[in-house]
Amino acid sequence: MIMGSAGQDINVQIAMNFDAIDVSMAGLRKLVTAVCRRFGGYGKANRKYEISIAIVDDAEIKKLNARFLNHKTTTDCLSFDLSDAKDESKIFEIIVNGEMAVRQAKVREHPGEAELALYIAHGLLHNLGFDDSTPSLARKIHQAEDEILQQLGYGFVYNRSAKTPK
Repeated sequence: MIMGSAGQDINVQIAMNFDAIDVSMAGLRKLVTAVCRRFGGYGKANRKYEISIAIVDDAEIKKLNARFLNHKTTTDCLSFDLSDAKDESKIFEIIVNGEMAVRQAKVREHPGEAELALYIAHGLLHNLGFDDSTPSLARKIHQAEDEILQQLGYGFVYNRSAKTPK
């Protein structure tokens, strides 16, 4: 659990169900904390976060994608907001595809952990109200992802052609 100011906290649980990717659990928790603090209304009285992340393979995420979204394909990330609308506390479930992250990282020539961090940031931002259903909205979520990932040392993961700001 990571404590914030005024008794606020961010509790992050990570289940590693795909072990062919080398990741820092502390680094992923730091990512989640950074996203919540920057984009999640962190600082509001009594705002607490319970975030569960499962890192799975293609087969598992394909089953879950079919079950919950009726899509018969694999995907990079599934995210669910399980929060009660009347409560300030937030409960999020994020499922990311570690196997896809390994493949995409090779293609995009960056570490697997950076690709996985992108998927986690993307799912979390969706749960915090970001949308990517139009090109304009997609640019905003991808810009937010790259800003956070750059600040945490992953580099520009989504937009690899971006230059480091001076």
